[in-house]
Amino acid sequence: MSVGSSLGGGLKKALAEVAIRGVTEARARIFGHFLNPTGQRSANKILRKKLIGDKVAGWYPYDINRDDPRVMAQTEQERLSRLEMLKRRQKGPPKKGQGKRAKKSGR
Repeated sequence: MSVGSSLGGGLKKALAEVAIRGVTEARARIFGHFLNPTGQRSANKILRKKLIGDKVAGWYPYDINRDDPRVMAQTEQERLSRLEMLKRRQKGPPKKGQGKRAKKSGR
């Protein structure tokens, strides 16, 4: 009689484990949980987070200078005219090889 009862106890235990596993899988499907029976690390926590790209892009105002060629051309023209004015006063950028670094080495 002890042999029969031990088999019945083992069978009940196995059925209980199978039932618990089935309930756990069903719960994961219903509620969208991630089932990880092996316990290994996964990227599920990161992948579950909401995407924040639109929110970050919203922090920065729209910049017309990047999209409008007229504004870019005007900016470039102002830069060139300022550079020309500095060159006339001999305050422009030095020629290649005539900068501070070249003068410092004693050439």
